[in-house]
Amino acid sequence: MSSGGPAPTEGAAQVRSRPTIYDIAKAAGVNPSTVSRALNKPGRVSAKTQKAIQDAAEELQFQVNPYARALGTGRSETLGLILTDITNPTFFDMIRAAQSTAITRNYTMMMAESSESADTELKAALRMQATVDGLILASPRMDDDNIRMLAAIKPLVVMNREVDGVSCVVPDVTAGISAAVRALAEQGHHRIAYLGGPQKSWMSVRRWEGVEAACDWSRLDAVRLETVNPTLDGGRKVAREVLASGATAVMAYNDLLAIGLMQELQAGGVAVPDQISIIGFDDIFGANFTTPPLTTVRSPLGTCGTTAATLLLNKLDGESDEKPSLVHVNTELIVRGSSGRLLPAVHQTIH
Repeated sequence: MSSGGPAPTEGAAQVRSRPTIYDIAKAAGVNPSTVSRALNKPGRVSAKTQKAIQDAAEELQFQVNPYARALGTGRSETLGLILTDITNPTFFDMIRAAQSTAITRNYTMMMAESSESADTELKAALRMQATVDGLILASPRMDDDNIRMLAAIKPLVVMNREVDGVSCVVPDVTAGISAAVRALAEQGHHRIAYLGGPQKSWMSVRRWEGVEAACDWSRLDAVRLETVNPTLDGGRKVAREVLASGATAVMAYNDLLAIGLMQELQAGGVAVPDQISIIGFDDIFGANFTTPPLTTVRSPLGTCGTTAATLLLNKLDGESDEKPSLVHVNTELIVRGSSGRLLPAVHQTIH
């Protein structure tokens, strides 16, 4: 005989309501407010209590809803990171370091790419700011006024560039460039070409100024050559101009340009470093895989990523002064096989 109503299906019998912090509190034997602190701000409760709450949350298969949290706190616990070129290995260590730092503070990192476009960069930043708590701009191409405007909306940190009124983390190129130019002078070089980076790159200008000043001090000639793109192909395309410049050594804006130049010169029968020395910048992964291995000025972008993320998180947690911070990180010359003593008689044959 029918019971008068439909029998529950097997699936319906298995439906369970989503666990809440109150369920976790009951299972762990603590107050709901303690659960909230443990889940949102790890480290604010004792290690024993933290473990009891984490064990209860795992047992109940509890998952934090970031959108619900944002509605209650006004915070999404998400950081934004905007890069000029996500395929450039220069940024790999920086991305990993910034993200690792964010994770230790219970934040998630979102990334976007500007493709070297100031307009794209600004649009991406404005869109990101609608959902993230703070923003990191790595080697930004937009102008200072737009960066300051963004910093007035939400906490922001800039890497690889100095902007008045904004917290910045910048590799100090002075030590690395000075060591490179001194070494070239001691090896008998007389004229150094600098391969410039993107026109809107603050760091490219700073590196050229460093090369020019160091060459002046060592009484060497310095010439700046423009490149199409800061890539392997950009380095290949400037090879003829390098030879025509009369330079006996080259310092490139980045390692990709340096490697592309070296490949093109070697394909044309020019010996590196016997006929021309080549030095890159950043010491990217694979810089020592070339033949010969690339001499480069190491720019510790991993340290920069950690420092930038820490500055931003401290701002968000109210653990830093309101005054903008300017942090300099030292660079160093890494000597490998692509630079060495000039052989004048050989060099003259390639003009």
